[in-house]
Amino acid sequence: MKINVKVKPKSKQQKIEKNPEGIRIIHLKSAPIDGKANQELREIIAQKFKIKKAQITIKHGLSSHNKVIQIDD
Repeated sequence: MKINVKVKPKSKQQKIEKNPEGIRIIHLKSAPIDGKANQELREIIAQKFKIKKAQITIKHGLSSHNKVIQIDD
């Protein structure tokens, strides 16, 4: 399954929202330094979908706010 997300790093709290276009907006506490925000993103998605972090791959947008996430079964 592929999902489109927009990441907002350095937020006060972690949360996941969904906009009218179906894109998930994920607020992260981590700053986008040394991959910490991407690591936190994988952790949040793993918790949300109750899967392992190893099943999550960032396909596009590794250094962008807009990302495409691949979730393997």
